[in-house]
Amino acid sequence: MKRRVVITGLGAVSPIGNTLEDIYKSLQEGYCAVDEITRFDVSNNKTKFACEVKDFKPEEFLDKKTIRRIDLVNQFGIVAAHKALNHSGIELDKLEDLNRCGVVISSGIGGLKTIQDETIKGSKRGFERISPFFITGGIANMTSALIAIELGFHGYSACPVTACAGGTNAIGDAFRSIRDGYQDLIFAGGSEASITEVGIGGFTSMKALSTGETKDRVSIPFDKERSGFVMGEGAGIIVLEELEHAKKRGAKILAELVGYGVTCDASHMTAPDSEGRFTSKAMLDAIEDAGIKPENIDYINAHGTSTPLNDKFETLAVKNTFKEHAKKLKISSTKSMTGHLLGGSGGLEAIISVLALENGYIPPTVNYKVADEECDLNIVPNKGIYENITYVMSNSFGFGGHNASIIIKKWEE
Repeated sequence: MKRRVVITGLGAVSPIGNTLEDIYKSLQEGYCAVDEITRFDVSNNKTKFACEVKDFKPEEFLDKKTIRRIDLVNQFGIVAAHKALNHSGIELDKLEDLNRCGVVISSGIGGLKTIQDETIKGSKRGFERISPFFITGGIANMTSALIAIELGFHGYSACPVTACAGGTNAIGDAFRSIRDGYQDLIFAGGSEASITEVGIGGFTSMKALSTGETKDRVSIPFDKERSGFVMGEGAGIIVLEELEHAKKRGAKILAELVGYGVTCDASHMTAPDSEGRFTSKAMLDAIEDAGIKPENIDYINAHGTSTPLNDKFETLAVKNTFKEHAKKLKISSTKSMTGHLLGGSGGLEAIISVLALENGYIPPTVNYKVADEECDLNIVPNKGIYENITYVMSNSFGFGGHNASIIIKKWEE
């Protein structure tokens, strides 16, 4: 018999807030974090906008020496993990078996600022004179490793690197590991910090980012005038726990993770499958895994990146998956507010999904103005809806054809 897996803690660093209270308030207000990039001079850049994290204070959890030695992506992740730890009420010294406690944190790219800065330094001064922390600052798994060190967890520690599907893969992999009896407790999610010259330049060069000149018309998922995504940053981490383990320590249970589906298009480096076949299969597999019917899903937090192809083919996949129910179930892309956190998006969107279930509130797709006949789903436009919901699906799809879908259920015994 499969074990039940519950969510007992949430922690985030995000463009729409660094506390759960601020994030939920931003969702209610339909706050859009898109603004001009401040990290570097964009006066000669085609891409002007991003969704930056504001008021980030790593020194609340990390000493100055550590902050200097690790990349911003690691800082985001560690701080989010500490917030999730505090929210969960876990007392580390009371955990019975740290060999059954793990950390699975994705990053699509890893420490891009470290890679950029040390490469520039090496090209000028010689590559044997770059920082001894270059490798540890750059590799994608280090956020997961550093969190495990912080928590003292000796169980499954990993970093799925599946581009924009990574955060959801991390949560899904952790879910299976607990459900199937290998672990009892896992911190899972994603972290990303790619608002750098090389990050913005690279995604602009491949024509993935919006180069629009009006900030309320650049991150517009499912809108006919969409032209690319807006880079976001931050981290979203949830605490997954086996039900009896959570009950034994008297945890407050926030929601239950009940289904996970994962597939690969195996067709193109960047473009989704043109018929949405394997994104649909990921959703169907998650539904089957949850032991429910498609019509049980009340709300989908869509991948919805605001790129022409993604939104079109995600729409097709939803139609293929849900048939007539596709006209009824509500869909929004909160990337319209947060931007796209790449490997961190699945973690943050899982948190948003839990907040939606807890509060009976479906967040909107903001700045939605021009309907697209090829994206004719039941989009929640501009203003959220208060409605009692039981099942939320969260989708993440990544370059390379990686597809991941999870289903979160409102908590009930």
